[in-house]
Amino acid sequence: MDTKSALALLYRRAGFGGTPADLSKALAVGYDGAVDDLIRGLQLSDASADAIQVPEMMQPPFAVPGALDSEARRKFNQTLADERTAITNWWIGRMVAADNPLKEKLTFFLHCHFPTAISKVLYPIYMYRQNQIFRTLGSGDFTALTTAVSTDPAMLIWLDAGTDRLPEPNENFARELMERFTMGIGTYSEYDVRAAAFAFTGWYLNRATGQFAVAPKLHSKVPQNFLGHSGVTSGQQVIDIATKSDSSAKFVVASVWSRFAYPIKPTDPLVDDLAATYSKNRNLADLLRVVFGHPRFISPDSANGLIKQPTEYVIGALRALQIAPARIPVLKPPISGSLNSLGQVLFDPPSVGGWPQNEYWLSTSAALARWRFAHWLSLVGDISVVADSPPSSRVEAAAEMLSITDWSSSTSAALKRASGNPHMLVSLALVSPEYVAN
Repeated sequence: MDTKSALALLYRRAGFGGTPADLSKALAVGYDGAVDDLIRGLQLSDASADAIQVPEMMQPPFAVPGALDSEARRKFNQTLADERTAITNWWIGRMVAADNPLKEKLTFFLHCHFPTAISKVLYPIYMYRQNQIFRTLGSGDFTALTTAVSTDPAMLIWLDAGTDRLPEPNENFARELMERFTMGIGTYSEYDVRAAAFAFTGWYLNRATGQFAVAPKLHSKVPQNFLGHSGVTSGQQVIDIATKSDSSAKFVVASVWSRFAYPIKPTDPLVDDLAATYSKNRNLADLLRVVFGHPRFISPDSANGLIKQPTEYVIGALRALQIAPARIPVLKPPISGSLNSLGQVLFDPPSVGGWPQNEYWLSTSAALARWRFAHWLSLVGDISVVADSPPSSRVEAAAEMLSITDWSSSTSAALKRASGNPHMLVSLALVSPEYVAN
C-alpha cells in the first residue's frame, strides 16, 4: 500500500475521512508523523467541536408529573423528546466540526463498547454525562474509565443498579461487566458472577442528587473469591481485578482492533503481541498508537475489513460536503432521521451488545436509505469541487473530495456515465463500494 493510500485509510479509521488538506499535511510529515498528530489530538482541546453549544436539559431531581395529570405528563414527555433531539444534534455537530476527529471517533467506539440506551435511561442529561466521560477519560487508563462508566447514572439505570441488594443480589451488572465490557465470553465462571454480584450489592443511583451512592445496609460485607482473588468485598475491587486480568487485555485489544482495523477474536495470534504492550499501562491512547502503527493495520485485510457504520457514513459525508455544524439542527429532513433510516440511532443502541458490524449494514433497506441520503446531500452540500471541474475530471475530483485513492474499473465506468450531471455523480460516489467500505 502506497503512503497516500495508507494515510487515507488511517484518516477513515481514526476519524471520518481526511480532507485534501488533511492528506496534504499528512504527506508532509509521513505516516508515523500523522499517527503522532492524531494521538496527540486526544489530549488537546478542540475549539471547533467545543463551540457546539450544549443544549439545556432538565437536571435531577426530576419533577415527574403524576399519572393522573395527563397534560403535565404530555409536556414532560415532549420536553424529554426535544432534549433527546437536541443532544443528538449536539453530538452530530461535534463530530462534523471536530479538528481532532479521533477524539470523537473514540467516543463513538466507547458508546458502542459500553452501550446504554436512552429508551431505558430516559433522561438526556445522563446520556450527555456519559458521553462526556467517554470523551474526557476514553484515551487514558481503562480501569479508571470502566470505574467512571460503572458508577455513572446512565449505566446504573441501564443495568438495574438498585436491585442488586441483599439477600439475593441481581447478577445483571456483574455478568455484563465481565462478558461485554472487560473480559469476554468464556473467561469467567458462574461462581465469579455471583461473587461479583455480592461485591456490587448496595450500589444505586441517588435520584435526588443524580449521583452514584452505596447503601451500607444493603451491601454484603462477606469476603468473596473472585477470579482467583480472595477477600473481595467491594465493586471497585471487582473492576480492578477484571480490567487488569490477562483476559481483559486480550479482550480490549481484540475489541479495539476489530473496530478500527478488521474483526478478529481474542484468540488471534496478533492479539498476544498487542496485549503484551497494552498490559504495561492499559492506556487506550497508547494502544491506538500501536494499532495504527502495526503493519497489518495498513494491509489489504484491513483496507477491505470494515463497512462504515451509519454514523461513520453520515458524518464522513457531511464533513466531505462541508455541511456547516450550525445547519445540523435545521436541516430537513433531520440528520437524526437519516441515521434512524439507516438503522443506527445515536444514544439508543439496540441491546447491551451494542451495534453489529459489517454485513449487517449491507441490507437492501440500508442500501436504499443510503441512496436517499446521498441524493439529498448532493443537493444541499457543497459539491463545487466536482461541479466546477471539467466533465472529464469530475470522477477524479469526486475521489479527492471523498478521500478515495482509487476507483475500481466498474465504479469508474458508472461514474463517468454521470459526469455530465455533478449531483448524480456525487450521489453515485457516496453509495459506491469504495465509499461504503471504511
